[in-house]
Amino acid sequence: MAKGKKIKKKDTRQHPNQMQLKIVSSHTCQICKQQCARGLAYLEQMSRPGAIGFGVPCILTRQKP
Repeated sequence: MAKGKKIKKKDTRQHPNQMQLKIVSSHTCQICKQQCARGLAYLEQMSRPGAIGFGVPCILTRQKP
């Protein structure tokens, strides 16, 4: 690396109050005590035969990075 060059760190957040949501599977939505509309819609989608799912962001697991 050349002398005198600085490497800038990228800021991945778009806003200081932006939250991170965990991606959960349909099994997690099924056993959740506070089932949300997004989770219930995902459960319905995954109950169809041959459905392939990649998870859904869970609003109950939000956290600040």
